[in-house]
Amino acid sequence: MTLEQALQRFGHNTFRSGQQAVITHLLEQNRALAVFPTGGGKSLCYQLPALMLEGITLVISPLIALMREQVQTLQALGIPAARLDSSLEREELLRVNAAIRNNESLIVYVSPERFNNEQFYALIKSAKIALFALDEAHCVSQWGHNFRPDYLKLARVASDIGAERILALTATPTPTVVADICAAFQIPHEAAVISGFRRDNLQLLAQPTQLDARDAALLEVLQQNKGTSIVYATLQKDAERVAEYLKQHNLQARAYHAGLADELRSEVQHWWMNTPNAVVVATIAFGMGIDKADVRGVYHYQLPKSLEGYAQEVGRAGRDGLPSVAVMFGSFEDSAILEQFIYGDTPSQAALQRLIEFFATQPPETLVSLYQLAAQTDMRQLVLRTAITYLELENILQQGTPQYDTYQLKFLSPQKTVLERFQGERRTFLEQIIRHGKMGRDWLTLEPRAIADAIGQPRERIVAAINYFSEQKLVELRVSDVLHQFTRANEISNQPKLLEMLVQRFAVREQADLERLHSIPTFFENTHCYTDALANYFGDTDTATCGKCSACQKQTINLPAAKPEPALENLLEPRSIQQLVQTHPDALNEPRQLARFLCGMTSPRTTRAKLTKHALFGSCEAITFPRVLTWCELYSSER
Repeated sequence: MTLEQALQRFGHNTFRSGQQAVITHLLEQNRALAVFPTGGGKSLCYQLPALMLEGITLVISPLIALMREQVQTLQALGIPAARLDSSLEREELLRVNAAIRNNESLIVYVSPERFNNEQFYALIKSAKIALFALDEAHCVSQWGHNFRPDYLKLARVASDIGAERILALTATPTPTVVADICAAFQIPHEAAVISGFRRDNLQLLAQPTQLDARDAALLEVLQQNKGTSIVYATLQKDAERVAEYLKQHNLQARAYHAGLADELRSEVQHWWMNTPNAVVVATIAFGMGIDKADVRGVYHYQLPKSLEGYAQEVGRAGRDGLPSVAVMFGSFEDSAILEQFIYGDTPSQAALQRLIEFFATQPPETLVSLYQLAAQTDMRQLVLRTAITYLELENILQQGTPQYDTYQLKFLSPQKTVLERFQGERRTFLEQIIRHGKMGRDWLTLEPRAIADAIGQPRERIVAAINYFSEQKLVELRVSDVLHQFTRANEISNQPKLLEMLVQRFAVREQADLERLHSIPTFFENTHCYTDALANYFGDTDTATCGKCSACQKQTINLPAAKPEPALENLLEPRSIQQLVQTHPDALNEPRQLARFLCGMTSPRTTRAKLTKHALFGSCEAITFPRVLTWCELYSSER
């Protein structure tokens, strides 16, 4: 099949800018990087080669919405495609696994976390992976705006499973991040294809508005600009409130955020996709992977968190090439809350010390529950995984394939009938497994590690037997209590030096994120063309003004200043704080723990102590975190 024949299979006669170059590099050099703007046609760069290659194209994406939509589209074209994600029912999961085992699926979509599943990892290592395609590849880079620890390990995964070709895809990398991606996946410089970031049909406007007047300003603009729209809000409660306000003023508006149940999020998304003039008021996750071409407007209720995020979000407007608008309403009043998101991802020095001490006292090879370790160190799991990744980068730890500690089986036929299928030693072995389980009303609970020790058999053989039961549809299977394998590659002999390294890494990361945030006001108040400035930020050295953004229209943009912050003494009464800290010393004894709590940021220990419902939780959310932290440090020193 030629490139042209494969292209026609997707209903196209010509390639978009950059697509043919990416596919050619991939087929000839086995490596490529596609940097295309949002909606620029990245998906075709792996879907088309999949038709020409022998084996499975494995697509790694964090976006369940993208997986669902693209699988449906491919299946409608008669192209065998499947997805593996947490929303699948058992029967569908078994069917997809069988399709992979039998090489019946041409394209398979999975999340990066799926490689933490030992059953899937074993399955995929036995398959022929013709192409390993990594979407949102900027998450690989520590210096990207959305670093995800699971992504950093994917280069090793691709090598371990014997992937024949690698394709990285992203929309918003800076030149530094492009270099990181190429280095991680050994992509030649010439195989990095960077398409233009300029969108001639998109008008970028700034209308900074004080917080108390923002609802009315947003309403007025939405009434003037009809069409399907997205309003981005920072907080879930803002998404709910603003959606209700717009609805009260006769706009078709609904809220979307991570706090909603999965079913309701799916319902809102479907409604927005299929309702003319629908307005969704959403936190930033909305829109990723959703292929809707006729979005006429994207509106930022608050300041964006970074230029990378801003470019990705406004890029969801006008993918059909028709005139569309993006309006930013934020002001310096948003800064305190936006900064808190950044400070909340920086663990305390004490938390990092607890992490180091944990691994220093473990055997050279150990199994760890990240859930329990998060509670022990008082770090959220994403922050914990980032800290562990830093230890891996320092060659202190090596992570193996995670495994489940608990398996639950519900026999679909009587146990006796199932066991009669086996003879001799195999039957004796299976009987031993069942005998060492704990039988409940319907479910048999098995702990393979404990059973392995009890009967003197390898854990791998026990897990293989359990999986065989499931594959043959003899049982319904549930797994839980994932344990992560770690090997301490080097002894931790100098804990103070290692602690200093971790503290420094998080401090550098925090500063980089703050600089991204603080560059946003400068971007909008600058008199240089917004479109040109955005393209230059991502490495486009051309100079061409758009003629229609706020800067090109010679508008004077000045973001309203934040209101003076209230005195902390008026919000916090030391005696109340002292009583609270004495009652919950594990959760609030350290200054940074207490500051996070007062600013409305959760941690494993505050959540476990049910402190998020306390009257003081979030009482200082309108105050900058450094001020609150300074107060907490002073309070701690005076106790």
